[in-house]
Amino acid sequence: MGFPQRKCLTGYRPHCKLTVDMSKSLGTRIREIREERDLSLREFAKKIDDISPAHVSDIELGRRFPSDDLLVKIARVLNVSFTELKKLDLRPPVEELKKLVQSNPVYGMALRKLADKEITPEELLKLLTKAEHKHKP
Repeated sequence: MGFPQRKCLTGYRPHCKLTVDMSKSLGTRIREIREERDLSLREFAKKIDDISPAHVSDIELGRRFPSDDLLVKIARVLNVSFTELKKLDLRPPVEELKKLVQSNPVYGMALRKLADKEITPEELLKLLTKAEHKHKP
């Protein structure tokens, strides 16, 4: 069983997984942990406060995303770190990107070039990881 082939900047090569499982959604992970803790939707919602079981269900199914305040409460009830859950929130930080581009137009040009190239998300993450390692003391 091989990985599917994807066209990359350097030609075709296998699609590979990185150390972070990017395929697992925030909602899926919340449901997994809730079930590991043997909590029903109703029990979980009641422990969080001010949230309905339907809202929890929508979060778990990926129809809604919790605010950071709500995610803190969810993490507390599930006895996991906020950071662990937050890293699974894969929504693009649109407002942060807008501010970044407004403060430095070079970011806008870089993002445009990125959008125009056929670079896979895996390649981009590898490049960023390499850059982070170069800047560490």
